[in-house]
Amino acid sequence: MRTAIKRLITDESGATLVEYGLLLSLVALAAIVAMSTLGSKVSHLFTNAANDL
Repeated sequence: MRTAIKRLITDESGATLVEYGLLLSLVALAAIVAMSTLGSKVSHLFTNAANDL
């Protein structure tokens, strides 16, 4: 019983999955912020170009 608990505590295979999940969520959040910021600027640029025509 002690060896099973000890093995469960020292097992870190799930830790890498959690780390990859956190990293992926951080990259997705950065992409969403960048796209929303650049999207509005590009939209204004095309609107201004269309109005000039």
